[in-house]
Amino acid sequence: MSSFFKRLRKKEEPIIEDKPQVLEDRVYWVSLLQKITFPVLNNLAKGTLRKNMPYESTSLEGQKFSYLEAFARVFNGIAPWLELGPDSSEEGTVREKYIQMTMKAISNAVNPNNNDYIFVVEPKQSLVDVALFAQGLLRAKNQIWLNLPMDDQARIIRELKNTRVIAPYENHWLLFTSMIEAALLEFTGECDKERLSYGVGRFRDDFYIGDGIYSDGEDFTSGYFNSIVIHPMLNDILKVMRKYGINEGEFLDVQLMRSSRLSSQLERTISPEGTYPLLGSCLSYRCGIFHLLSQAALLKILPRNINPAQVRSALTRVLRKQFGENQNFTSNGWLLVGLNGSQMDISESDINTGSLYFCCAIFLTLGLPASDLFWTAEFAEWSTIQAWRGHPIQKDQSIDF
Repeated sequence: MSSFFKRLRKKEEPIIEDKPQVLEDRVYWVSLLQKITFPVLNNLAKGTLRKNMPYESTSLEGQKFSYLEAFARVFNGIAPWLELGPDSSEEGTVREKYIQMTMKAISNAVNPNNNDYIFVVEPKQSLVDVALFAQGLLRAKNQIWLNLPMDDQARIIRELKNTRVIAPYENHWLLFTSMIEAALLEFTGECDKERLSYGVGRFRDDFYIGDGIYSDGEDFTSGYFNSIVIHPMLNDILKVMRKYGINEGEFLDVQLMRSSRLSSQLERTISPEGTYPLLGSCLSYRCGIFHLLSQAALLKILPRNINPAQVRSALTRVLRKQFGENQNFTSNGWLLVGLNGSQMDISESDINTGSLYFCCAIFLTLGLPASDLFWTAEFAEWSTIQAWRGHPIQKDQSIDF
């Protein structure tokens, strides 16, 4: 790790009133990205992920999927950052290293003759992370997909098509099949249009509750799955569908407005201390529950009454709260199962060490260049600070479309 990113490691966590130097937040984010992702990417690039990655879970069922889970979730979250490509800056040099490491990791992951061949086509769990991997490829098409050797591209296409034997559940899993077909359409010009369109149609026509919220199938449960999976996947799938003139692509504009609304709700869940409500399942994803908020900033679809700098300031506070110390890491740098430390009881049986790397979804906004206002604007109070300190704040407003 370069000295540029090391210099924040021992710095004390600032109090909320501090106004960090412009771009200091970005330095911290990239430093933390490296700390979380390096063990996964470096080991897979060397062919030692299976050998060195620990397995922690309440069940042994997920061990065969754990390695793919770890890599797919890391790649999914950092893909927009990789897509910026190398440049002459110190961060750009680090990014170039991670681009090369990611491509080598992919090459090993899809090679059946490699010790770290990690694609397992076995119903049903592999569908989840093949879809997250495909979404990452769409997010980093220019820097990763187009620079992969043709043999690796062919192997990836084979792995994507192999998932067609898996029938998804009638909930957010439908979007996993749609995402895989969207990637196939983008990379090959062909897809199974029924698998591509069915899940999108179900969410558009049957699962929308209102005010930016979808039910996860026929039954509604509280939690963060709208942010974790549903909105981010709908947004990326629909962009491909619109590009290729598929009818459902017309739904993109409404979907983006719904995502904008939910992003405003997510911003309001972040407390002045950087904590958030412990609702629903998958809390071991930690800050990954802000997948949509980070994507909304990346796509520049935040509501007009939300300053992008307040989102950056809020998410930075979340990151410092969760990762400012080493309580969430093993002595070898792997993530621990839990929310804030080792907390196995907060985890579901299908969560394991690999699952935890969904926390990388928060890093999507690093796909905005360092010159973007998101990074260059001064510290800004987010909604809960404004409200609880008696500062001016606008009322929350619902939507009905």
